[in-house]
Amino acid sequence: MRMRNLVASLGVAALALTAVACGKDEPAGGGGTGDSAASDTCGDLHKFTTASGVDVAGSATFTKIKSRGTPVVGVKADQPNLGYKDADGKRCGFDIEVARMVAANLGFDPDKIEYKEIPSANRETAIAGGEIDYYVGTYSITDKRKKLVSFAGPYFIAGQDLLVRKSDTSMDAGKTALKGKKVCSATGSTPIQRVKDENLTEASNISEFKTYSECVSQLLDKKVDAVTTDDAILKGYAATAPDELRVVGKPFSEEKYGIGLPLADKALRDKVNSILETSASDGTWKELYDATLGKSGSDSTPPPLEKY
Repeated sequence: MRMRNLVASLGVAALALTAVACGKDEPAGGGGTGDSAASDTCGDLHKFTTASGVDVAGSATFTKIKSRGTPVVGVKADQPNLGYKDADGKRCGFDIEVARMVAANLGFDPDKIEYKEIPSANRETAIAGGEIDYYVGTYSITDKRKKLVSFAGPYFIAGQDLLVRKSDTSMDAGKTALKGKKVCSATGSTPIQRVKDENLTEASNISEFKTYSECVSQLLDKKVDAVTTDDAILKGYAATAPDELRVVGKPFSEEKYGIGLPLADKALRDKVNSILETSASDGTWKELYDATLGKSGSDSTPPPLEKY
């Protein structure tokens, strides 16, 4: 019963594949579960002004979006304060707001975005195959990924950390304490790859699932000892069950979140970078952060862009 109530508080339930107030939804691409990660309501979304007369010369992706009339955006749906669905079925979180900001500044109504939930392991395939126009969902910029897709940003910098049961102090030293512990993360994610590359625990102790919420359920049920991913994601989960979960607070990486775009579309990448740059200077970025991730009590500022 304890587990059922806690999992319910995390909102681990199937999403209804229906249109909602802030955009038309599609089934999760590549076998995603479509888990929700919040049972409350996220309130009013930011009111963006849709730009007019926008053109992105040389961008095949922009031409496709313009012909369709609305962007198709890849997102996550199980990350509190970042990307999730609330009890009313509304898309919420910092990543969702960034996705909407980009759409509005490209000249498209952000309330009509078509969202697709793409698991971490399928992001490059979804972008390269044209299934989505761009991706906003705790997508770390790496050299390996830049060979397959391109990135605008970063728009946020996080650090890999550990989510543990509140009473467990055995991993308070951080990653060095993982040896012999059972660790869980999302399939295809940067954090689980780091655990493997640095041999932080035995291969037999590693569990992978399509969504982080599945890992959190495993942690609450004492089937694993820790969930590892970016601290921004983990803080959201800890906030949903503060009597049961906590973040160790010893980050051991720098994760630069970028907006994933088709590899060859430099014109669109430059345009999206320009949108991010403006949001940093005019205060929009800070407004979006404070209304979402900032609720955790931690402050942040927009990071410098890495244009290429």
